[in-house]
Amino acid sequence: MVRFLNVYTITLFVALSGLLFGFDISSMSGIIGTVQYQNYYGNPLGVLQGAITSAMAAGSFVGSISASVLGDRVSRKVTIQVATILWCIGAILQSSSNGVAMLIAGRLIAGLCIGLTSSLVPIYQSEIAPRKIRGRVVSFQQFAITAGVLIQYIIQYGCSFLESEAAFRLPWAIQTVPAIVLFIGLFWFPYSPRWLAKRNRWEEVLQVLAFLRTPNNNINDPLVLAEYKEIEDQIHLELEEVSTSLRELYSRKLRKRVFLAIAIQIWGQLTGINVAMYYIAYLLKSAGFTDVRVASLIQYIIGMLMTIPSILWTDHFGRRPALLIGSIAMTLWLSLIGGLLMQYGEPNPISNQPYTWIVMNRPTVSRAILAFIYLDVAFFNLCWGPLIWIYPPEIVPLRVRATSVSLAVASNWAINFALALVVPPMFRSISWRMFFIFASFNFAAFIHVLIAAPETMQRTLEEMDEIFEHGAPLWKSIRYKPATNKLDLLAHDIEISMFRTQSSVPTSDYECLDRSNSRY
Repeated sequence: MVRFLNVYTITLFVALSGLLFGFDISSMSGIIGTVQYQNYYGNPLGVLQGAITSAMAAGSFVGSISASVLGDRVSRKVTIQVATILWCIGAILQSSSNGVAMLIAGRLIAGLCIGLTSSLVPIYQSEIAPRKIRGRVVSFQQFAITAGVLIQYIIQYGCSFLESEAAFRLPWAIQTVPAIVLFIGLFWFPYSPRWLAKRNRWEEVLQVLAFLRTPNNNINDPLVLAEYKEIEDQIHLELEEVSTSLRELYSRKLRKRVFLAIAIQIWGQLTGINVAMYYIAYLLKSAGFTDVRVASLIQYIIGMLMTIPSILWTDHFGRRPALLIGSIAMTLWLSLIGGLLMQYGEPNPISNQPYTWIVMNRPTVSRAILAFIYLDVAFFNLCWGPLIWIYPPEIVPLRVRATSVSLAVASNWAINFALALVVPPMFRSISWRMFFIFASFNFAAFIHVLIAAPETMQRTLEEMDEIFEHGAPLWKSIRYKPATNKLDLLAHDIEISMFRTQSSVPTSDYECLDRSNSRY
């Protein structure tokens, strides 16, 4: 019988934070095109609409910077619970807003939640997951984001037919539901075993590992003892090294890894995905579509469905190939979108519109642009979408994991804020040229991953030092495979040691651990 609470169910439930993230993305993309929203808030255009949209990213930047301190001090789990409270406050302010100022304030506060959870949920998922399925369970975060986008858009699609302010107030209010569920559910979930180890709570470390790795909470399971030993050795090694100050992040040993974590998050934003996610209504109308609701809905369905192959294959296909393929593919699709708009578009004859360039009376061109938009969204969610959450928590040591990941995610939100602020003016000023800019960013990301990003698939978090320091060029790391896995070898040795001493009954649950580890 499969136990209800296991690694899969826990990490999937925690991914409800991604649902909140997706709700927020879709809460603007679906609403900004409605007459009710435009009339109530005075038809915000350009910089004003950019300020409304980017307010969430500004709050998220502050939240992600705070995540390292809170995540290390009060635990990943408790900080996520605090974040859900902030989300509810932000959603209430948005749904009851009486003007742009209150709407921006609500989005700022909700952004604090997204910043905290987007930093700490992938860390929590990585730290409780076995190495063989770590990529899969962290991918749940991106699946939840895309599911949140889709669910919120469906809600908004239905509410858009309401001839009242409920068309935008009701969807914003409904956002509180998953936050409340997540807050309550986390009371029954374990702390991260690696956070417990960092707090020197070793008895709980062993109990949590046994709970997560065995169906009967067997603390004497060889794999449980091996992972415990590996975490213990890593903690002791880190205690002998430099302190956990910010200065250590820029030390010779860590700076490449920290910069790589930051760069992966930044490139994830510079792929241009948020042009399609936040401003799909502007993009489709510029491409010549009048009713954009169904086309937008299809895009969100594609985005969610294309995360599923990544969940299934990321621990077999690898991180590095997915990033490389995704970058090249998105370079192509964005270049084609820009090229079609350049060749067949013309100045918008209607003034006071969010877009100044439009394709008119060319249905074949419009459909081709729509197809390339769908392909761009598909490849992002297949490749880069999940990996920007998987990769940064994997590659940095435990002692600086929360700090470095929070810096990486903060960089993500800084770029997100800038893009959300400038994309509306870009639609009105440089129009089709914008897509060539994002295509160039994708090609630059391809070059960076090619020369700097090692493969981390199927390795434990404690083995990352070896991956980055074994001496081979990083771009060849996909070929670097150890003859045997250290965790499996250690488990095998522990099992043999236990077999040899089985005639002697341990006086406590931990005597077995002490005996099996004495040789190390």
